[in-house]
Amino acid sequence: MCGIAVIRLRKPLEYYKDKYDNPLWGFNKLFLLMEKQHNRGHDGAGIGCCKLNSPTGKPYISRRRDSEKDGLANIFRRELKHLNKADRKGIFDPKSPADLREHFDFGGEILMGHLRYGTSGTFDEAACHPYIRKSNWQTRTLMVQGNFNLTNTGQLNRKLISRGQHPVFDTDTQTVLEEIGYHLDEEHTELYRSLRDQQMAGEEIPEHISESLDLEKIIAKSAQDWDGGYAISGAVGNGDMFVIRDPHGIRPCHYYIDDEVIAVSSERVPLMTVFELDEENVTELMPGEMLSVKNTGEISTSQFLEAKPPSYCSFESIYFSRGNDPKIYQERKDMGQALVPQVMNAIDHDLEKTVFSFIPNTAEIAYHGLLDGLRLNRRREVLGDLKEARDKGTLSDELLESHILGNWPRSEKIAHKDIKLRTFISQEKDRNVLASHVYDITYGAVNPSDTLVVLEDSIVRGTTLKKSVLRILSNLNPKKIVVCSTAPQIRFPDCYGIDMAEIGKFIAFQAAENLLRKNGKAGLLNDIYQECKEELLKPRHERTNPVKKLYSCFTDEEVSAEISVISYPEAVSWKGELEIVYLSTENLHKSLKGEYGDWYFTGNYPTPGGYTTVCRAYIQHFEKKTGRAYDLGI
Repeated sequence: MCGIAVIRLRKPLEYYKDKYDNPLWGFNKLFLLMEKQHNRGHDGAGIGCCKLNSPTGKPYISRRRDSEKDGLANIFRRELKHLNKADRKGIFDPKSPADLREHFDFGGEILMGHLRYGTSGTFDEAACHPYIRKSNWQTRTLMVQGNFNLTNTGQLNRKLISRGQHPVFDTDTQTVLEEIGYHLDEEHTELYRSLRDQQMAGEEIPEHISESLDLEKIIAKSAQDWDGGYAISGAVGNGDMFVIRDPHGIRPCHYYIDDEVIAVSSERVPLMTVFELDEENVTELMPGEMLSVKNTGEISTSQFLEAKPPSYCSFESIYFSRGNDPKIYQERKDMGQALVPQVMNAIDHDLEKTVFSFIPNTAEIAYHGLLDGLRLNRRREVLGDLKEARDKGTLSDELLESHILGNWPRSEKIAHKDIKLRTFISQEKDRNVLASHVYDITYGAVNPSDTLVVLEDSIVRGTTLKKSVLRILSNLNPKKIVVCSTAPQIRFPDCYGIDMAEIGKFIAFQAAENLLRKNGKAGLLNDIYQECKEELLKPRHERTNPVKKLYSCFTDEEVSAEISVISYPEAVSWKGELEIVYLSTENLHKSLKGEYGDWYFTGNYPTPGGYTTVCRAYIQHFEKKTGRAYDLGI
């Protein structure tokens, strides 16, 4: 779920100096675009720059990467320190566009930034984007960054090997870089030989190759076999730039264009904020679409791959994207409101003795939606009762007081996150103890006779819920705790971006396994294992998901009840009742505006690689192996 940001200046640096008194206007905009997407990645950051029309012998492509804590701030702090030092010592003038272009690595027209959310590979600087493939030809030098996971990296690496290449089995980013680089080399070589055979002078050849490079054709050939979700941006050393989105639109991508700048980001709101735009000024890059910019400034959008049925990642709305996007904000409120019937059943319709709250902070918007829904539901009840009493002639002051003033939702701020607490002690048992103190609670806000309803945005593994959240909430000693999730039960691995790959760690999966054993159906676990092995023998496009059978024996409510049993906090004095409530997949789709995917809930994957991943994940779990089930290596 990484974040990408791109700034492509459409004017020379002198223009921004004259208009904004800042030749580094674009560099500053890049930082802001990245800072406004910091929610998308904390495992590292990187920036890159490509300068247009650099004189022969001068550097034209640069990057900085940092995998340390606060890597984004570190990178920009170091670059600004370099500028201040140069100014102080009289090395060059940071306010001079000419000096910046010559002496500052990021005094260029194409600026790229990346925030890493690690799902594979290492967690050091080498795994941070952008990646660069260097050459002494500008038109063969390539810089790439992206928000993506490919499910068939092994297949793609075998393809590289079959050509005689020697790929490094590190991440799918390296595979993407090498694949685009291969087709870039092929086109470059073909153009070079044609121009050479026409007896063109060597000094003139690079310019003609640059004019003739067809990035759409190169990217289309490169992406033909990619299976996964992606939003990728890149630049060739000559200054040609591209941004692409996968054919299903799994990963998000948006852009803005005016006469000064072309700006790209994963999310829409950072563009709206940084450039002070209205919602309609930002354009969504559509599935299978490519935005390209020639080094001459010519802009085009094209369909580099045929668009497939849209399957946008629903976790963007549930959790990952910033909540100040108007669309995301409304969707999260709608998800909270959609939980009202289940919540009312869980509290026996007794609002008088129920306290509502939320944890963590990302659930706050959905919480407001839940409260809005509860109030609306209560108003309807009150209106119906009052009309009935009026018609029967039984309307009294006592009835008015009880209905108008009583039995309305009570909301409290129950949990407060202690952002200063660090859980880095090495021993596992000590980490768990510290984790249980990440939140402070509001004592006295809940009575022993009360039910406490707490809204979560999602419950994946249930570890934090059991070892931290519920242990903390149990100190309030409520009669009952109801935990509501705005995401449905996460039953199947994700392989397109979110780090949810080990199926055996999902609490919904554990609950279904428990129910099978309790009901004498454990033999089905081995049957599914055998079927998964058989599926992997089929061609990729014919594979299905046998793991769905694991859940088919039980209702959603039965699985939720078993999750409640598993999640009950251990070694606490509290003896109250616990109930876990999940939003249904049907209500999720009603809440979301658009064609969102639901593969982690339903097992219906948008690409063949998803079915490959779920089969491998189940096999690994059954064989008691750990690790992600992505198709890495060869």
